[in-house]
Amino acid sequence: MPSATTTHQATSAPVRKPGSTAPALFLTLIAVCSAVTAANIYLAAPLLSLIARDFGSAPSAVAWIASVAQFGYAVGLLLFAPLGDSVNRRRLVTGLTVVTTAALAASAAAPGTAALAAAVFVTSAATVVPQLLVPLVAERAPADRRARHVAAVIAGLFAGVVAARVVGGLAGQAFGWRAVFLGAGVLTLVLGLATALVLPSERRPRTGHLFSGIPALPGLVRRSPDLWRACVRQAGMFGAWSALWTSLALLLTGPEYGLSTATAGLFGLFGLAASVVAPLAGGLVDRFGAARVVRSAYLLAAVAVPLFWLGGQVIWALFVAAVVIHAALVASHVANQTLALTTTSTPATANTAYVVAGFAGGAVASALAGSAFSHWGWGGVCAVAGVWLVLGWTTTAVRR
Repeated sequence: MPSATTTHQATSAPVRKPGSTAPALFLTLIAVCSAVTAANIYLAAPLLSLIARDFGSAPSAVAWIASVAQFGYAVGLLLFAPLGDSVNRRRLVTGLTVVTTAALAASAAAPGTAALAAAVFVTSAATVVPQLLVPLVAERAPADRRARHVAAVIAGLFAGVVAARVVGGLAGQAFGWRAVFLGAGVLTLVLGLATALVLPSERRPRTGHLFSGIPALPGLVRRSPDLWRACVRQAGMFGAWSALWTSLALLLTGPEYGLSTATAGLFGLFGLAASVVAPLAGGLVDRFGAARVVRSAYLLAAVAVPLFWLGGQVIWALFVAAVVIHAALVASHVANQTLALTTTSTPATANTAYVVAGFAGGAVASALAGSAFSHWGWGGVCAVAGVWLVLGWTTTAVRR
């Protein structure tokens, strides 16, 4: 359950003026923008076999590009997300949108794996717009519905992550992987600029230098046990999901199943179905607290890992596992991020610590999963996911 500190801050939050909460249209635009921008991080995952064929490599030899994307996102979060507490978010969203679009165009024109990895890194580092918007939504939401509003944006974000596999796989098979990156650039530019235009004009107080929020992160996490717990538990959950989801295309397009890139991409539909969990999780967090929802999410994930292992031989198990792991991830994310946003007086900086921890855990797990797949096959990937879940839960369970 949230600590007394969290409860006090939630109940002592200033009363917002009527009409200041995010309306449905505003939330919808932010959710769609979050979906498109978040998808950029995972564009490469369903296209690995096409990229490898184009560059004359084995799919496992280019799997590290998916990890580069997650490392890039973690770096971008570290650099840019804390600025939400001190700079004009409208200008920041506009600048990051332009940089992301240029990097996606560079990805489409990449002559080799090194150039592609560099462009993917820049794309992911600049595509942190959703994490600038989530604190804004939390600030504008009434306290008794905050988790529901955050969940609406998270639902859009995860829909984009999953749709990246479906749409990316289908479009890559039909038009080539370069066209996927180019099309993503166009969508990012249009929706990013549209979102920037509707953001409230604001003058943010600035103390210290522009990136002073970065050195404050360790102390902020150390002073807030709730924030620390949210960071570690989401790192474990997101790491388990990343290990399985970024390696799934290698299993499906490999000799075990021999599916095409487009058919493998359709597996994202099972994860997309689990995105409906976000609103339900938001309501449960508002009613029962974050701790109970996270505990239930970890139990779901613990069921999903052996199902994924069984899916190495039986495809129906992959269908069930894809739904279960996404439901667990979405519920965990709604609970942990709501806790992170309400446990300190600097929500953008706290959100940075939370999301950086999650994506750093995901990036490391993805890198280990790629190596495990090369050496031990799909069973090695499932083992990495299981270890990440154990670490995420037991590390927080022993600290009071």
